[in-house]
Amino acid sequence: MVKKRSARIQITASSGNVFADIGLPEPAEELAKAQLASHMRRVIMQRRLTQSAAATVMGIDQPSVSALLSGRLENFPSERLMRLLTMLGQDADVTVRAATQSRLRPNSSTR
Repeated sequence: MVKKRSARIQITASSGNVFADIGLPEPAEELAKAQLASHMRRVIMQRRLTQSAAATVMGIDQPSVSALLSGRLENFPSERLMRLLTMLGQDADVTVRAATQSRLRPNSSTR
């Protein structure tokens, strides 16, 4: 017996930043941290490091590596993530450019 769908699923286009889409504060910072952690995970997997070995290389404890690999990044500022990538033999570059019109917010202030 084939079941018919009675309701349509509403789809909303993404802004390109899931953190902005779900309304988190500082979505650009959250996206940057997630990208850094994702790269860190790739490097750890490519080098076939255990969490303990990765912790030794980065100078942190194993539970911190577990948190990083699980995406629990609240205790890791971007600067620290970049330093940890450096410890893994990676270079992290920061690029600054003008924001696109879609990213500009009305009444935004600079710090």
